[in-house]
Amino acid sequence: MGRPPRPLPHAAAHAFVADLGAPALDDDDRHHLERVLRLQSGQAVTVSDGRGGWRLCAWGAGGRLDPAGPEELEEEPDPPVTVAFALTKGERPEWVVQKLTEVGVDRIVPFRAARSVVRWDDDKAAVQAERWRRVAHQASMQSRRARLPEVTAVAGFADMVARCGAAAAMATPGGAPPSLDRPTLLVGPEGGWDEGELHCGLPGVGLGPTVLRAETAAVAGAVVLCGLRSGTVREMQGREK
Repeated sequence: MGRPPRPLPHAAAHAFVADLGAPALDDDDRHHLERVLRLQSGQAVTVSDGRGGWRLCAWGAGGRLDPAGPEELEEEPDPPVTVAFALTKGERPEWVVQKLTEVGVDRIVPFRAARSVVRWDDDKAAVQAERWRRVAHQASMQSRRARLPEVTAVAGFADMVARCGAAAAMATPGGAPPSLDRPTLLVGPEGGWDEGELHCGLPGVGLGPTVLRAETAAVAGAVVLCGLRSGTVREMQGREK
């Protein structure tokens, strides 16, 4: 079993700061805590540097953060979980990034598959990747993460496979159950993998007997892998013949 992140202590809100020694919120996060959550003076707030460091603070007047505990460091999760997903239309990728962040994925890799309907130029892809990083930031605040997930630039299939390495597996019908032996999951587009992609040398893993939408498959696989790491899901030893 791997080592999952530890839950942060209960607090009214969680946010990210550049310096734990002198914690200060950016304008967007201050507005969210002050105007949306309507925090009251003295309420507990946890803050993190996004790299595992965190500390407990108290909410003060004017959005001030008063340190109320020592600086702590969350151990790195073991193994880190990566989900790579093929681009889909509309706002679905944004939803995928949000949910992958919430369930605990450490690295999110959007990529262009052979049968992806979405075809962005480099400028459009860069704008979208930056938007998804903001989505991951907001989802990390909501889900009380001490470490921000890495959201990479949009990659081509071959580059994505090379980047993910030998610890990766592809979501395919009828594959073996997901396992922490391969904590990187590749999820294809609605039209499925093409023959060249299927023969890239990576094994397949299955996500159940039903046909899932691409975005559902990405989140379902993430839930299983992160659940295996935390011990809330038990690893299958194989299928009955």
